[in-house]
Amino acid sequence: MSHTHAIRITELRLPLDHDADELLPAVAARLGISLDDVIEFTLFKRSYDARGKSTQILLSYTVDVVVPHPEAVLQKHLNDKNIGATPDTSYHFVGHANDLSNAKKRPVVIGFGPCGIFAALILAQMGLKPIVLERGQAVRQRTQDTWGLWRKNVLNPESNVQFGEGGAGTFSDGKLYSQIKDPKFYGRKVLNEFVKAGAPEEILYVAKPHIGTFRLVSMVEKMRAEMIALGAEIRFGARVEDVLIEAGQVQGVQLADGEIIESKHVVLALGHSARDTFEMLHARRVFMEPKPFSIGFRIEHPQSLIDKARFGKYAGHPILGAADYKLVHHASNGRAVYSFCMCPGGTVVAATSEPNRVVTNGMSQYSRNERNANSGIVVSINPSDYPADSPDNAALAGIEFQRFWESRAFELGGGDYSAPAQLVGDFVEGRSSSVLGSVVPSYKPGVKLGSLDASLPDYAIEAIREALPKFEKQIKGYYLNDAVLTGVETRTSSPLRITRDAQMQSLNVKGLYPAGEGAGYAGGILSAGVDGIKVAEALAASLLS
Repeated sequence: MSHTHAIRITELRLPLDHDADELLPAVAARLGISLDDVIEFTLFKRSYDARGKSTQILLSYTVDVVVPHPEAVLQKHLNDKNIGATPDTSYHFVGHANDLSNAKKRPVVIGFGPCGIFAALILAQMGLKPIVLERGQAVRQRTQDTWGLWRKNVLNPESNVQFGEGGAGTFSDGKLYSQIKDPKFYGRKVLNEFVKAGAPEEILYVAKPHIGTFRLVSMVEKMRAEMIALGAEIRFGARVEDVLIEAGQVQGVQLADGEIIESKHVVLALGHSARDTFEMLHARRVFMEPKPFSIGFRIEHPQSLIDKARFGKYAGHPILGAADYKLVHHASNGRAVYSFCMCPGGTVVAATSEPNRVVTNGMSQYSRNERNANSGIVVSINPSDYPADSPDNAALAGIEFQRFWESRAFELGGGDYSAPAQLVGDFVEGRSSSVLGSVVPSYKPGVKLGSLDASLPDYAIEAIREALPKFEKQIKGYYLNDAVLTGVETRTSSPLRITRDAQMQSLNVKGLYPAGEGAGYAGGILSAGVDGIKVAEALAASLLS
């Protein structure tokens, strides 16, 4: 479709169960033209409005339409905010390399999660032949290593939910939406690349697209193959031990095996759990600062309960799928309690990357057909909550705070990577749990029932205890006595920011490009991918100038 001759209609509403052939007449009627005048139309977005769940749920469409005389149609609807010219959402490269004969010019990308993948992909598509260094393993081997923890209580500290090809997003719900501002439509580039790699085309138009873990595995492999075909070099089991810096300019990196790779352009797409790498960068005096994050639990309800509460009589409708939710409560002690990374029809997973610590996260497959819904219920944490032992260590204090509570959860879970858990009713009433009710927790290796009071700071326990009954007003049935809380969720985002300037480089090390979740500039697959694109463009502008 030629965007220069297309018209975009937004908020075109039809009933949930409308016939497929009703959309085109609705488009023509909305524009005041005949059916014969519609040369082509494309569905750009479809969402739903469930506020009328007791009477009628409406679908809301955004449609791009090609007509013979678009200027006249646009003039006719000049004062209609829901009709306008279709924007150009195609991706435009900032440049292309003609000669990279000098090996020192090859950029290095550290980390191969969503941010690193898109940074490396864009660099490769521009002919810049990046070298990618990933400490973890390729995605299929990594999947086997991850199952080792879930099934056999055996952790591989270098290959797990946090480390390896695809990043932490591989073992998640695969959500592909974000609230970031995206005036250049980089998010569309991310989605288009995913579809090219095998994602279902519906991710281009559904309001809350997701992929799920199993589909991400094959997609990541296809994207890796494209990068290699374009001249990229991708290494697994390649942990960066040191960053070489001279006179404020990065000169390269040193790997754990002693190998030195020279480069004056290095992308730090580390992910939020590369704690040893953060410590190394801090020792090299790369500027970083503490930032807020959140901690809490995973909560599980029957998915059928959430579906009914959100969709009423329309629960189970194939277009709606498994229902999600978004909750927030401002507690009387000043803390914000909110739902985080909600996974419809999913499971709670073990997500630690360090021995003798317990971390939880949520995961769903594309089908979202598991029995339980789960979500993080987390409390906002500020740097003042985890004061450093000295000003020099302020940036790393959040890591130590996370480690303390993850170690506590390991102890409360019995010391074998089982997680501490408690029924919601018992938690709110201050009773220790000893027997499960109607909700069977999905966390593997397993849970140990008891009290969660000692698993988080008192202010967090107090705020969550207050919030759970309040959430009942927003989702009927949410305050279910048998719902299960599993601890602890600590890796909601990076506890620090590796601050960068307007050229996307470190404030005090030229040629070092902090990016993605680990650097404090993204949260989720889509925003991390977008940030990878931005950093790749900034690096290319510097390298090609």
